[in-house]
Amino acid sequence: MSTSKNRTNPIILIPARMASVRLPGKPLLDIAGEPMIVQVWRRAIEADIAPVVVATDGEEIAGAIRDAGGNAVVTNPDHPSGSDRIFEAVEKFDPDKHFDIVINVQGDLPTINPTTIRSCLEPFSNPEVDITTLTVEITDEVEKTNPNVVKIVGTPTGYGHMRALYFTRATAPYGDGPLYHHIGLYAYRRRALEKYVSLPVSTLEKREKLEQLRALEAGMRIEVVQVDDIPLGVDTRHDLEKARTMLDGKS
Repeated sequence: MSTSKNRTNPIILIPARMASVRLPGKPLLDIAGEPMIVQVWRRAIEADIAPVVVATDGEEIAGAIRDAGGNAVVTNPDHPSGSDRIFEAVEKFDPDKHFDIVINVQGDLPTINPTTIRSCLEPFSNPEVDITTLTVEITDEVEKTNPNVVKIVGTPTGYGHMRALYFTRATAPYGDGPLYHHIGLYAYRRRALEKYVSLPVSTLEKREKLEQLRALEAGMRIEVVQVDDIPLGVDTRHDLEKARTMLDGKS
Protein backbone atom coordinates (compact mmCIF):
# COMPACT_ATOMS: atom_id res chain seq x y z
CA MET A 1 0.00 0.00 0.00
CA SER A 2 2.87 2.38 0.80
CA THR A 3 6.53 2.55 1.70
CA SER A 4 7.62 1.21 5.08
CA LYS A 5 8.06 4.81 6.26
CA ASN A 6 4.36 5.49 5.73
CA ARG A 7 2.99 2.02 6.49
CA THR A 8 -0.15 2.09 8.61
CA ASN A 9 -1.71 -0.25 11.14
CA PRO A 10 -5.50 0.18 10.92
CA ILE A 11 -8.40 -0.93 13.07
CA ILE A 12 -12.10 -0.86 12.09
CA LEU A 13 -14.57 0.48 14.65
CA ILE A 14 -18.33 0.12 14.14
CA PRO A 15 -20.40 2.45 16.36
CA ALA A 16 -23.86 1.15 17.24
CA ARG A 17 -26.51 2.21 19.72
CA MET A 18 -30.00 0.98 20.50
CA ALA A 19 -31.73 4.37 20.41
CA SER A 20 -33.38 5.03 17.05
CA VAL A 21 -36.48 7.12 16.52
CA ARG A 22 -37.58 5.51 13.27
CA LEU A 23 -36.36 1.96 13.92
CA PRO A 24 -36.17 1.20 17.66
CA GLY A 25 -33.54 -1.40 18.47
CA LYS A 26 -32.20 -1.10 14.93
CA PRO A 27 -28.83 -2.87 15.41
CA LEU A 28 -30.54 -6.07 16.56
CA LEU A 29 -33.21 -6.26 13.86
CA ASP A 30 -32.99 -9.51 11.91
CA ILE A 31 -31.51 -9.51 8.43
CA ALA A 32 -31.07 -12.90 6.76
CA GLY A 33 -31.04 -14.71 10.09
CA GLU A 34 -28.65 -12.46 12.00
CA PRO A 35 -28.83 -9.10 13.79
CA MET A 36 -28.07 -6.18 11.50
CA ILE A 37 -24.97 -5.24 13.50
CA VAL A 38 -23.58 -8.74 12.94
CA GLN A 39 -24.13 -8.34 9.19
CA VAL A 40 -22.19 -5.05 9.26
CA TRP A 41 -19.44 -6.72 11.30
CA ARG A 42 -19.23 -9.50 8.70
CA ARG A 43 -18.83 -7.02 5.84
CA ALA A 44 -16.02 -5.32 7.76
CA ILE A 45 -14.32 -8.67 8.41
CA GLU A 46 -14.62 -9.46 4.68
CA ALA A 47 -12.71 -6.26 3.87
CA ASP A 48 -9.70 -8.15 5.30
CA ILE A 49 -7.67 -5.06 6.17
CA ALA A 50 -7.85 -4.76 9.95
CA PRO A 51 -9.24 -6.14 13.21
CA VAL A 52 -12.90 -5.20 13.71
CA VAL A 53 -14.43 -3.98 16.97
CA VAL A 54 -18.02 -2.86 17.61
CA ALA A 55 -18.33 0.20 19.85
CA THR A 56 -21.73 0.12 21.49
CA ASP A 57 -23.80 1.72 24.24
CA GLY A 58 -24.84 -1.46 26.04
CA GLU A 59 -24.37 -5.15 26.67
CA GLU A 60 -27.21 -6.29 24.39
CA ILE A 61 -25.40 -5.31 21.17
CA ALA A 62 -22.04 -6.36 22.61
CA GLY A 63 -23.47 -9.79 23.41
CA ALA A 64 -24.75 -10.28 19.87
CA ILE A 65 -21.30 -9.55 18.46
CA ARG A 66 -19.51 -11.75 20.98
CA ASP A 67 -21.94 -14.59 20.24
CA ALA A 68 -20.93 -14.28 16.57
CA GLY A 69 -17.24 -14.51 17.54
CA GLY A 70 -16.40 -10.82 17.40
CA ASN A 71 -15.03 -8.14 19.70
CA ALA A 72 -17.12 -5.37 21.25
CA VAL A 73 -16.46 -2.49 23.65
CA VAL A 74 -19.23 -0.98 25.75
CA THR A 75 -18.99 2.82 25.86
CA ASN A 76 -20.74 5.76 27.49
CA PRO A 77 -24.36 5.77 26.21
CA ASP A 78 -24.45 9.58 26.19
CA HIS A 79 -21.88 10.27 23.45
CA PRO A 80 -23.09 13.00 21.06
CA SER A 81 -21.68 11.29 17.95
CA GLY A 82 -20.27 8.08 16.56
CA SER A 83 -16.83 9.70 16.40
CA ASP A 84 -16.84 10.25 20.17
CA ARG A 85 -17.98 6.66 20.68
CA ILE A 86 -15.24 5.13 18.54
CA PHE A 87 -12.60 7.31 20.20
CA GLU A 88 -13.57 6.01 23.64
CA ALA A 89 -13.64 2.46 22.26
CA VAL A 90 -10.22 2.57 20.64
CA GLU A 91 -8.69 4.08 23.79
CA LYS A 92 -10.18 1.23 25.85
CA PHE A 93 -9.36 -1.53 23.36
CA ASP A 94 -5.88 -0.28 22.51
CA PRO A 95 -4.50 1.89 25.34
CA ASP A 96 -0.93 1.38 24.10
CA LYS A 97 -1.81 2.99 20.75
CA HIS A 98 -0.74 0.03 18.63
CA PHE A 99 -3.25 1.03 15.92
CA ASP A 100 -2.63 4.33 14.16
CA ILE A 101 -5.56 4.47 11.69
CA VAL A 102 -9.16 4.23 12.89
CA ILE A 103 -11.78 3.35 10.27
CA ASN A 104 -15.34 4.28 11.21
CA VAL A 105 -17.89 2.04 9.47
CA GLN A 106 -21.46 3.03 10.32
CA GLY A 107 -23.47 0.33 12.07
CA ASP A 108 -26.45 0.55 9.70
CA LEU A 109 -24.68 -0.50 6.46
CA PRO A 110 -25.34 -4.27 6.34
CA THR A 111 -24.85 -4.56 2.57
CA ILE A 112 -21.73 -2.41 2.22
CA ASN A 113 -19.23 -3.76 -0.29
CA PRO A 114 -16.00 -4.76 1.49
CA THR A 115 -14.08 -3.17 -1.40
CA THR A 116 -15.70 0.15 -0.48
CA ILE A 117 -14.32 -0.16 3.04
CA ARG A 118 -10.84 -0.93 1.73
CA SER A 119 -10.86 2.17 -0.46
CA CYS A 120 -10.59 4.56 2.47
CA LEU A 121 -7.01 3.48 3.23
CA GLU A 122 -5.53 4.50 -0.13
CA PRO A 123 -4.81 8.19 0.61
CA PHE A 124 -2.82 7.58 3.80
CA SER A 125 0.32 7.03 1.77
CA ASN A 126 0.38 10.85 1.81
CA PRO A 127 1.52 11.91 5.32
CA GLU A 128 -0.34 15.22 4.99
CA VAL A 129 -3.74 13.49 4.99
CA ASP A 130 -5.54 13.54 8.37
CA ILE A 131 -8.91 12.00 7.48
CA THR A 132 -10.29 10.10 4.49
CA THR A 133 -13.84 9.59 3.30
CA LEU A 134 -15.72 8.41 0.21
CA THR A 135 -17.89 9.78 -2.56
CA VAL A 136 -19.81 8.74 -5.66
CA GLU A 137 -20.79 10.88 -8.63
CA ILE A 138 -24.44 11.93 -8.60
CA THR A 139 -26.37 10.58 -11.59
CA ASP A 140 -29.93 11.24 -10.36
CA GLU A 141 -30.99 14.80 -11.18
CA VAL A 142 -33.31 14.91 -8.15
CA GLU A 143 -30.40 14.23 -5.80
CA LYS A 144 -28.55 17.31 -7.06
CA THR A 145 -31.05 19.61 -5.35
CA ASN A 146 -32.03 17.36 -2.43
CA PRO A 147 -30.67 18.84 0.85
CA ASN A 148 -30.64 15.37 2.39
CA VAL A 149 -27.95 14.40 -0.12
CA VAL A 150 -24.70 15.88 1.17
CA LYS A 151 -22.37 17.12 -1.56
CA ILE A 152 -18.59 17.33 -1.56
CA VAL A 153 -16.80 20.26 -3.12
CA GLY A 154 -13.19 19.28 -3.75
CA THR A 155 -10.13 19.75 -5.88
CA PRO A 156 -8.66 16.76 -7.76
CA THR A 157 -5.45 15.27 -6.38
CA GLY A 158 -5.21 12.24 -8.65
CA TYR A 159 -7.38 9.75 -10.50
CA GLY A 160 -10.51 9.18 -8.44
CA HIS A 161 -9.17 11.25 -5.54
CA MET A 162 -9.85 14.79 -4.35
CA ARG A 163 -9.05 17.00 -1.38
CA ALA A 164 -12.24 18.13 0.31
CA LEU A 165 -12.74 21.89 0.37
CA TYR A 166 -16.31 21.91 1.66
CA PHE A 167 -19.35 19.73 2.43
CA THR A 168 -22.82 21.14 1.86
CA ARG A 169 -26.50 20.35 1.58
CA ALA A 170 -26.78 22.95 -1.19
CA THR A 171 -26.30 22.25 -4.90
CA ALA A 172 -22.60 22.90 -5.32
CA PRO A 173 -20.30 23.70 -6.96
CA TYR A 174 -22.06 26.00 -9.42
CA GLY A 175 -21.68 25.56 -13.18
CA ASP A 176 -21.08 22.69 -15.56
CA GLY A 177 -19.46 19.51 -14.30
CA PRO A 178 -20.14 16.57 -12.02
CA LEU A 179 -21.56 16.77 -8.50
CA TYR A 180 -20.51 14.32 -5.81
CA HIS A 181 -22.58 12.58 -3.14
CA HIS A 182 -20.74 12.18 0.17
CA ILE A 183 -20.66 8.69 1.70
CA GLY A 184 -20.37 8.88 5.47
CA LEU A 185 -17.57 6.38 6.03
CA TYR A 186 -14.42 7.87 7.54
CA ALA A 187 -10.90 6.85 8.40
CA TYR A 188 -8.78 8.94 10.75
CA ARG A 189 -5.16 9.01 11.69
CA ARG A 190 -5.45 8.30 15.38
CA ARG A 191 -3.94 11.63 16.35
CA ALA A 192 -6.43 13.36 14.04
CA LEU A 193 -9.37 11.57 15.68
CA GLU A 194 -8.08 12.63 19.09
CA LYS A 195 -7.84 16.23 17.90
CA TYR A 196 -11.25 16.12 16.24
CA VAL A 197 -13.18 14.94 19.31
CA SER A 198 -11.48 17.65 21.40
CA LEU A 199 -12.69 20.47 19.14
CA PRO A 200 -15.79 22.54 19.91
CA VAL A 201 -18.73 22.46 17.53
CA SER A 202 -17.85 24.86 14.71
CA THR A 203 -19.77 27.68 13.05
CA LEU A 204 -20.36 26.00 9.69
CA GLU A 205 -21.01 22.65 11.34
CA LYS A 206 -23.91 24.26 13.20
CA ARG A 207 -25.23 25.94 10.07
CA GLU A 208 -25.05 22.96 7.69
CA LYS A 209 -25.58 20.34 10.42
CA LEU A 210 -22.56 18.45 9.11
CA GLU A 211 -19.97 17.32 11.66
CA GLN A 212 -17.16 16.90 9.12
CA LEU A 213 -17.02 20.67 8.65
CA ARG A 214 -15.55 20.92 12.15
CA ALA A 215 -12.41 19.22 10.87
CA LEU A 216 -12.12 21.46 7.81
CA GLU A 217 -12.64 24.60 9.86
CA ALA A 218 -9.81 23.46 12.14
CA GLY A 219 -7.48 23.16 9.14
CA MET A 220 -7.46 19.37 8.93
CA ARG A 221 -7.01 17.73 5.54
CA ILE A 222 -9.74 15.38 4.36
CA GLU A 223 -8.96 13.30 1.29
CA VAL A 224 -11.83 11.78 -0.68
CA VAL A 225 -11.88 8.57 -2.74
CA GLN A 226 -14.47 8.04 -5.45
CA VAL A 227 -16.17 4.62 -5.39
CA ASP A 228 -18.71 2.94 -7.63
CA ASP A 229 -21.86 2.83 -5.52
CA ILE A 230 -23.60 4.16 -2.42
CA PRO A 231 -24.03 1.61 0.37
CA LEU A 232 -27.58 1.13 1.58
CA GLY A 233 -28.12 2.81 4.94
CA VAL A 234 -30.96 1.26 6.93
CA ASP A 235 -32.99 4.12 8.39
CA THR A 236 -36.57 3.05 7.68
CA ARG A 237 -38.68 -0.11 7.52
CA HIS A 238 -38.48 0.08 3.72
CA ASP A 239 -34.66 0.14 3.90
CA LEU A 240 -34.75 -2.85 6.23
CA GLU A 241 -36.85 -4.90 3.83
CA LYS A 242 -34.57 -3.95 0.95
CA ALA A 243 -31.50 -5.08 2.91
CA ARG A 244 -33.24 -8.34 3.79
CA THR A 245 -33.92 -8.99 0.10
CA MET A 246 -30.33 -8.19 -0.85
CA LEU A 247 -28.80 -10.47 1.76
CA ASP A 248 -31.31 -13.31 1.71
CA GLY A 249 -29.44 -16.54 1.13
CA LYS A 250 -26.01 -14.84 1.08
CA SER A 251 -25.11 -15.02 4.75
